[in-house]
Amino acid sequence: MTEAGTGRRTSTPGESAPAARGRAARGARADPGRPRRPRRWKAVFVTVLVVAVLGAAGWVLLGSRLLVVRHVEVSGARIAPKDRIVAAAGVRLGLPMVRLRTGDVRARVARLREVESAEVERRWPGTVRIVVRERVPVAAAQYGGRYLLLDRGGNVAADAAAAPADLPLLTAMPSVPPDPATLAALRVVGELPDGLRRRLAGVSAPSPESVTLRLRTGLTVVWGAAERTGDKVRLVEAMQRTSAGRGARTIDVSSPDVVTTR
Repeated sequence: MTEAGTGRRTSTPGESAPAARGRAARGARADPGRPRRPRRWKAVFVTVLVVAVLGAAGWVLLGSRLLVVRHVEVSGARIAPKDRIVAAAGVRLGLPMVRLRTGDVRARVARLREVESAEVERRWPGTVRIVVRERVPVAAAQYGGRYLLLDRGGNVAADAAAAPADLPLLTAMPSVPPDPATLAALRVVGELPDGLRRRLAGVSAPSPESVTLRLRTGLTVVWGAAERTGDKVRLVEAMQRTSAGRGARTIDVSSPDVVTTR
């Protein structure tokens, strides 16, 4: 009911207090005389602020000179000259860092014959870092008056005018793709322990099952197929500690269960 002279509603008999307060609150919200909160203006202000922040960020990333490529660094290169890697990468100085397509740069660098794989990193604010993993030569093969340095997969990592002193000479004609016999020989050399590999002067493989090693001491090791490398290494080292092995010119470990010398 309404209290006379005031216009205020009072609770009617039997009406609970919460119900009366709820009806009073609804009446207050419906009162046209109460000022409305500026919610619409707040929403417009927040929207304008967000657009301004995004625009400023876009300008910094794409349009300003603050975050552009200023330096290109190369690490992991020992065979390939760094300047050739930078040239192959094709990264333009002054390019906004955000526009750098690292996948394209990585693919261009990986096409270099010395490079097995590459990673490209952005180092803000203005440095591009290229990390290369080069091919590891395990043998050299003479071809066209030069020596090609081959990795375990038969890929040419580099070439030289003279035979490298630290690599065995492969008696085979390099081919693309490498033939199975060459791959077998390179796999054997790549799996040898450092001590035995340093004593290796040459390797040949008429077939994948007939790999032969020639040591710098003049000893020939008939290796056979490119398998059971650990067993064959132990047998060669054990035989060289015996009187028969020290006097032998050839040790045959192609069948590790039956070792012969001559």
